[in-house]
Amino acid sequence: MSETNTNVAAATATQDLPLAAREKLAADLRTVIADAEELLALTSGQTGEKVAALRVRMGENLRAARHKLEDLEAAMRERARQAARVTDDYVHENPWRSIGIAAGAGLLVGLLIGRR
Repeated sequence: MSETNTNVAAATATQDLPLAAREKLAADLRTVIADAEELLALTSGQTGEKVAALRVRMGENLRAARHKLEDLEAAMRERARQAARVTDDYVHENPWRSIGIAAGAGLLVGLLIGRR
């Protein structure tokens, strides 16, 4: 499978994940990038052809990972904006229904808190 097809498949799979899973994936990716950058910094004094080739390859992979992380974060921001727009439109189109839903949710939370 080509790299482009792999990237498209990964992007599609990421979009199918729930928001919490995407946020965790982004946080995990940030951690991996930070760890890899620290490893690169720690091995900066190492010499040798294999170490140099590994450092170059790791640097390229880190740039690609950072780019994918930026894309993922941008997609999450856009989906959050879209959800906010849809919610705002719904509330403006159905103000009384929205008030009823909010009152019902408040009543349910109040009953749950009161039981404890």
